[in-house]
Amino acid sequence: MAYDLVPTDRRSYIAGMNKNSLISGALALGLLLPAGFVQADKLYRYRNAEGNVVVDYQVPAEYVAKGYEVLNEEGVVLRVVPRELTEEEKKQANAQKKLEEAARAEEERLRQWDESLMLRYSTVEDIEAARERALDSLRIRMSILKGNRRSLKQKVENYQAQAAEIERAGHEVDEARLQAIADLQSEIAATDRAIQDRQGEIEKVSASYQADIERFQQLKELLEMRRTLTNRSG
Repeated sequence: MAYDLVPTDRRSYIAGMNKNSLISGALALGLLLPAGFVQADKLYRYRNAEGNVVVDYQVPAEYVAKGYEVLNEEGVVLRVVPRELTEEEKKQANAQKKLEEAARAEEERLRQWDESLMLRYSTVEDIEAARERALDSLRIRMSILKGNRRSLKQKVENYQAQAAEIERAGHEVDEARLQAIADLQSEIAATDRAIQDRQGEIEKVSASYQADIERFQQLKELLEMRRTLTNRSG
């Protein structure tokens, strides 16, 4: 059975109650407990439906979700159990957590990027040279693909010329020749897709190195600014 108590601070749960009255209240509470109920060595403080502060040896199930405090026999707070969040509060908390995680991830990404740039390069020219090496490799592959496409197209034109000659002679073009033309056209389409992929890769690599250059310049400017400030303060 619960009874209302109004605490004044975290070390006392009833204003003006001395030790004797505290013991008397606890004894009275014990007398009101059901027979056979073993008193725990902890008390619980919560607010009831009327908003009054209640101290008891247990928290009724209907008040658990609203939060409560766990006290020792001296009234000192041992633990605070917060109230359950509403669905809207949970959504907001989850959204905030995701934002914080994204911010930490971005901070780590930038840190690793900066460290990598400073370890690999000494000047902007170093980055530009690395970019050209990477692009040269991609351009070579692009050139090979374009050469293959020209070769495939030439073969198709040859087969088509042969088919035209056969038709002019009044004969039907054989199935093998028609299938060869179809296969070559499929290869040409696949080569065109590969060329598009390489072109996209060239643009991506170029943009990546440009971002490295801009970031590296920012880092160098920041370092120079720090040196200037350090020299002035010294």
